[in-house]
Amino acid sequence: MWPADWLRKAERDAADNLGITLYELMQRAGEAAFQTARTCYPEARRWLIVCGNGNNGGDGYVVARLAQAAGLQVTLLAVESDKPLPEEASQAREAWLNAGGVPHDADKVWTADVDLIVDALLGIGLNSAPRDNIARLIGQMNEHPAPVVALDIPSGLLAETGAVPGSVVQAADTVTFIALKPGLLTGKARDVVGRLHFAALGLEPWLKGQEAPISRFDVQQLADWIKPRRPTSHKGDNGRLVLIGGDSGTAGAIRMAGEAALRAGAGLVRVLTRAENVAPLLTACPELMVHELTPQSLDESLEWADVVAIGPGLGQLEWGKKALQKVENSRKPMLWDADALNLLAINPDKRQNRVITPHPGEAARLLNCAVSQIESDRLLAVRRLAKRYGGTVVLKGAGTLVASHDRLGIIDVGNAGMGSGGMGDVLSGIIAALLAQKLTPYDAACAGCVAHGAAADVLARQRGMRGMLASDLLSTLYLFVNPDLNT
Repeated sequence: MWPADWLRKAERDAADNLGITLYELMQRAGEAAFQTARTCYPEARRWLIVCGNGNNGGDGYVVARLAQAAGLQVTLLAVESDKPLPEEASQAREAWLNAGGVPHDADKVWTADVDLIVDALLGIGLNSAPRDNIARLIGQMNEHPAPVVALDIPSGLLAETGAVPGSVVQAADTVTFIALKPGLLTGKARDVVGRLHFAALGLEPWLKGQEAPISRFDVQQLADWIKPRRPTSHKGDNGRLVLIGGDSGTAGAIRMAGEAALRAGAGLVRVLTRAENVAPLLTACPELMVHELTPQSLDESLEWADVVAIGPGLGQLEWGKKALQKVENSRKPMLWDADALNLLAINPDKRQNRVITPHPGEAARLLNCAVSQIESDRLLAVRRLAKRYGGTVVLKGAGTLVASHDRLGIIDVGNAGMGSGGMGDVLSGIIAALLAQKLTPYDAACAGCVAHGAAADVLARQRGMRGMLASDLLSTLYLFVNPDLNT
């Protein structure tokens, strides 16, 4: 996956390398989009194609020519501009006109009998809210009952960030070209992209020789991170993990983190919590080793553990603060979440042996900014967090991001059913368990996020999203922490 500004240059470099013209690439893009639209909407006979004044519009002219040649009824609306069309888009327009196409003014009244709308207004170069005339067209697309197929990216969505600074097309399908753009997978992308289709346009040989600065992760990579166990492995080989949290009234958070760690394969899991939580936690999950958090039990557990996780249900009172003050001196791999992050925001430090897992609100406190600033550029935010706090950072949300000082990945799994309490506690337990099984912090974070989201996706397919509980993921998690089951 590459940033949009890189792709604009790479497009020309790739074409030169493979001996093809940019106009040929535009024709390939139009062909890919046309074929995708025909496959997705085979019954659609009356197409409305809305073309902007850039190369995205050029792709639309190609689609219009192909659709007309296939016997479809095509109405093309062209946005007028003082600036001339780019060379390739001008060629595509001329080819459409020479084939008998008739462009209409963008103010033409839209008829209700349109079966399909093709959005070829704005491409990946957009970096601000669409102008008023474009915003009106976007509004008309969204209000019309016909489905919208967007070319490369829904108009109004920023390709670099997934932010939506103004009006944006609500696409049913998006056909993107050459490479995936970060803004298609994070931020507001899932609200507007619809089904995402990808066409490399024959540039695969060239792309394979390029090192992508951003990775996309889904279940396909799990087997690279999580290997089958040796037949002779035992619980000591699978890691000793201590989890610290669960202040009065929040025992559920540390219980879910602990059970998730067990379900993700940690060999031994010890929980340090309030005394009144010990019996309920042991009753709920007897495989956990549960102790009252005291200075003595904390010292002994920090010595015993391979990995330390702190934060679920920790609170910000003196009880939690004292525990965190002792944990922060450990040099063992550790994970900080929830109130550990809120306390970190008050007394920030930088360390490389730590994974932090903020949601946007916690990220805003860690960076001393508004949540809106985090969400306006999530990639910048996660990079800033990694630079300021060190280690590995997981910025949760739709299109979760994982960053270290030299790596950045987007997690392309998960669904809106995960918007309920406790999901972050389960994720913390999973990542901590993978750390205990000797994955590197970055790999543990990526693999944990993928397994977490994929487990939720199975549940969503089986039962729907509404009413999904964090603890429900424990019933499907095994499918993804044992990727050999799927081979």
